[in-house]
Amino acid sequence: MKITVSILFAAVLSLSSVPAHAAKLDLATMSCKQFLESGDDTIKMVLTWMDGWYKGDEDNAIIDTDVFVDNAKKFGSYCGKNPNVSIVTAADEVLGK
Repeated sequence: MKITVSILFAAVLSLSSVPAHAAKLDLATMSCKQFLESGDDTIKMVLTWMDGWYKGDEDNAIIDTDVFVDNAKKFGSYCGKNPNVSIVTAADEVLGK
């Protein structure tokens, strides 16, 4: 559990560019287990997408890194405890949309 949160925290802090190779991710069918095992680049991309998705049109183009990291920790903790849940369900539970 602590390791999962640490991995997610490290991934968030080391945001780097996404690799040039193309891939399609069906986030509607991705489980928490698949997310946690997907690698740093995918984890970073999904966390960034979730941050924007759950802000919707309410916020300007601002990323509050404190809130981002806090939400990433909550999401990682939830997924660590619920590996078979879809990431969309996990995000709804954690971020409340």
